[in-house]
Amino acid sequence: MSATEFTVTSPSISPNGPIPEKHYANSFGCNGANISPGLKWSGAPEGAKSFAITVHDADAPTGSGFWHWVAYNFPPGVTSLEEGAASSGKLPSGVTEGNTDLGKPGWFGPCPPPGRLHHYTFTIHALKTERLEVPPGATAAMTGFFLWQNTIAKASLTGTGGPRK
Repeated sequence: MSATEFTVTSPSISPNGPIPEKHYANSFGCNGANISPGLKWSGAPEGAKSFAITVHDADAPTGSGFWHWVAYNFPPGVTSLEEGAASSGKLPSGVTEGNTDLGKPGWFGPCPPPGRLHHYTFTIHALKTERLEVPPGATAAMTGFFLWQNTIAKASLTGTGGPRK
């Protein structure tokens, strides 16, 4: 009996393909609609008691990348998000949004600076705990510490943004 591979897909983002501009932020010089993409994951390992989702731009010119979205405490029966769920606040009951690198919770779409291609990685974390007990107001890096302690498997999808002129 073979193990199922833990994967994540999106109807609007193909692996290493361009992220449609409707998902881009509408700030910092970007003119997108800031609509979060739909996501679907499958093949989570046995023992997954909840999920978390992170969106990170490792190419951001900060020295540590940029966290665009951090959400956790997705119930184990949730295996997808409709397009716009994160950006409209229509998340499953019990889900907590952590602070992004803007210093506040909520979806912040891609907004690559001019002149460079950026890679945005959407990661689903299968967690060994039903709830992450992250302190209120924690940074994305602090939430990442709790994720690292509790992740039993990860599935990632990377899309590209830019270069913006």
